[in-house]
Amino acid sequence: MNALTTPRADEPPAAAAPGPAARAAVRRGKLVPYWLLLPGILWLLLFFAAPLVYQASTSVQTGSLEEGFSVTWHFATYADALREYWPQFLRSVGYAATATVLCLALGYPLAYLIAFRAGRWRNLLMILVIAPFFTSFLIRTLAWKTILADNGPVVSALDSLHLFDVTSTLGITEGHRVLATPLAVVCGLTYNFLPFMILPLYTSLERIDPRLHEAAGDLYARPLTTFRRVTFPLSLPGVVAGTLLTFIPACGDYINAELLGSTDQKMIGNVIQSQFLRVLDYPTAAALSFLLMAAILAMVTVYIRRSGTEELV
Repeated sequence: MNALTTPRADEPPAAAAPGPAARAAVRRGKLVPYWLLLPGILWLLLFFAAPLVYQASTSVQTGSLEEGFSVTWHFATYADALREYWPQFLRSVGYAATATVLCLALGYPLAYLIAFRAGRWRNLLMILVIAPFFTSFLIRTLAWKTILADNGPVVSALDSLHLFDVTSTLGITEGHRVLATPLAVVCGLTYNFLPFMILPLYTSLERIDPRLHEAAGDLYARPLTTFRRVTFPLSLPGVVAGTLLTFIPACGDYINAELLGSTDQKMIGNVIQSQFLRVLDYPTAAALSFLLMAAILAMVTVYIRRSGTEELV
């Protein structure tokens, strides 16, 4: 019995149980990450969760500005708003999707050039990409009114190329005008949100190991095959991030449609802005905001799951 209970000489002594001070230090160490997250959580609660709750309450209210609004749980506001303004919803999704595709088509080659071919000009090109952010969004959009004016360079180029017949047939211009047409709104959206596409694409492309391209060349892959089988699949996280960063704000934008379009090009953001600030129908505006949020969330969820990018799912 003594042989079983007596510790051997070569065995290390049993560790002493931690004292109260050590246990308190361990508990404090476990709480440190939560204390670091506390400012961000409070910010989200104050400036995101609280406005959402207020908007949800507003969307089920009835009344008027003179008599006041009260919560009556009038959920029919959602159906009425969707029934009346569904064309603006579809137009917003169409304009945002078109602008996103154009941003991808324009941004991917530029991001590829900066990542693999720019060399010592890389920093300069990146500065040029983000330079528009130093100017107000409103001023940049107003500048496009001059670019797309009837006597501007775009109209002159399309007229000299005899393309107005084609664009008018497609319904993106009216006669020999570009301003106050769908083409003008899409051009404004594409320009304003193009940097949001280029930056994620560049980040994703820049992380690709150049030796993978060399290995593809050693295996007798042509440049197009290398791009299709190596470069593009590895850059898919950037493609997904860029399309989301472009589509989501473009879908809710109203400045481009307000300044570059006409009443026939109004987007759902214009309707919400008008309901809040002009018509003063706060329940309808709040309901439209929630419908837009729900539609974007559903489309983004389906898109991310179908894209198959593990970094974003």
